[in-house]
Amino acid sequence: MPPLLPLARALDRLASGAGRLLSWFTLAMVLLQSAVVLLRYGFDGGSVALQDSVIYLHGAAFMLGLAYALYTDSHVRVDVFYRRMSERGRAWVNAVGTLVFLLPMCAFILIGSWQFAASSWAVLESSSSAGGLPGVFLLKSLIPLAAVTLALAGVAQFGRALARLMEVTPPGAPAGRPVTTPQPQAEEASV
Repeated sequence: MPPLLPLARALDRLASGAGRLLSWFTLAMVLLQSAVVLLRYGFDGGSVALQDSVIYLHGAAFMLGLAYALYTDSHVRVDVFYRRMSERGRAWVNAVGTLVFLLPMCAFILIGSWQFAASSWAVLESSSSAGGLPGVFLLKSLIPLAAVTLALAGVAQFGRALARLMEVTPPGAPAGRPVTTPQPQAEEASV
């Protein structure tokens, strides 16, 4: 089991980096949408390419942000019972939920969207609007890519949950306080 936690940490770094990149996409989306509104109401003009850019950025932020939401535990969860569970109970829910629900759903989305994206790539689909952006095939490719990145984040979550479940509690120690090896402290950034 030793490679499980390093793999989970590597996948977490990937999700974290993607989240930071997507935050810039969101800023760009806000700025572009502001430009569209300014052009329309301030100058009585517009740009279909700018509107398409907002749609592309929104699609990227949403589809690729799924893995980041899982990594940061920001996803929607019905936690009537979850929030009251012990850390070990939460680890069980995360492990079983990942194996039974998350990974099969990712496989279903990947299989279901593969042909959709491949058909778009086959014709190098572009915007149907005059003056729109080319590259609709790239936008459609985000669906299977989102399934892959979400599955990788799920594997990391499963690895963390499994590591939590495999921690050993010594006899006589209070429950919920397993013996762990000290983790290296993160270096603080110097100003």
